[in-house]
Amino acid sequence: MSDQDVKTTLLEAAKPHVPFDGWSEATFRAAMEDAGINAGLAQAVCPRGAVDLALAYHEEGDQAMLVRLAEADLGQLRFRDRVAAAVRYRLEAVEDKELVRRGVTLFALPHHALDGAQAIWRTCDRIWTALGDTSEDVNWYTKRATLSGVYSSTVLYWLGDDSPGHERTWAFLDRRIDDVMQIEKVKARARDNKLVSGLMAGPLSFVNRIRKPGPRQTTGMPGRWTR
Repeated sequence: MSDQDVKTTLLEAAKPHVPFDGWSEATFRAAMEDAGINAGLAQAVCPRGAVDLALAYHEEGDQAMLVRLAEADLGQLRFRDRVAAAVRYRLEAVEDKELVRRGVTLFALPHHALDGAQAIWRTCDRIWTALGDTSEDVNWYTKRATLSGVYSSTVLYWLGDDSPGHERTWAFLDRRIDDVMQIEKVKARARDNKLVSGLMAGPLSFVNRIRKPGPRQTTGMPGRWTR
């Protein structure tokens, strides 16, 4: 059995325990016992135990979202509606809210906060990439940072939403994206205004040197500068 198969088996065994014990050491031990995987192998594949399983669960949701995006026909939608659809697909990939709720609690802890931030960043990067984003400059970062904020706030709203079909969540998501679009319109008007763009050209000249990460920069929130 490959390392990925071991992790997948452990994750499936852990899921029933997470609503009661969270993404914890108790859950990891129970998953090992239920799956019949010895501790040495389990710890070699998941050296941080349940934290690694929580990240694997997030990754599983991302992959389900990407499959759905690849199958969907979004060509007739406005771009903001394609982004909304992608976020919705990501949330609809979740089979049990409690697993996400427990994940939010885990990644709110200071020593796991970076893991949570990186997981959200990767989700948003995958959304933009799947939707055909071709930006190479600072916009590569601002798009992902902005969507990370929209995604995070929507997840928190969704966790407390008991409306039929989560209709309140989708309305909330639409409002957040509309807010972002208003900011983009203001930025566009500023760029088109010769006086404003001239005043900002000096202070913001460094922005023109920011480029998207190279192909080997695959973790965290990477970046590079041109001279």
